Amino acid sequence: QVQLVESGGGLVQAGGSLRLSCAASGLTFSNYAMGWFRQAPGKEREFVTYIARNGGSIYYPDSVKGRFTISRDNAKNMVYLQMNSLKPEDTAVYYCAAAPGLLSSSERYYDYWGQGTQVTVSS
Repeated sequence: QVQLVESGGGLVQAGGSLRLSCAASGLTFSNYAMGWFRQAPGKEREFVTYIARNGGSIYYPDSVKGRFTISRDNAKNMVYLQMNSLKPEDTAVYYCAAAPGLLSSSERYYDYWGQGTQVTVSS
């Protein structure tokens, strides 16, 4: 049974930082590209970033570029999202997801999803 479990969310003031973690189990982690998505209240889920199986390719949309950093540790089956210079508009539930080898910003290519962790940024 595949499980993705996010942690590290919380309440932070604007300009602050948080580091999200996602622990994967039940899958051959190194065979999966990993992504982070987020969903704010009343909005559709949106892509945040992805990282290739070997960490060799990473992409950030302009909304988070220069502020967020994704990384992974295949030995520990972990993926991380370091979020700096947080803004109130970053407030959302953050999800990690696993895609079988394909890098994509589209959630339809991700087979497995975590339950999400809440990030709230106060102004």
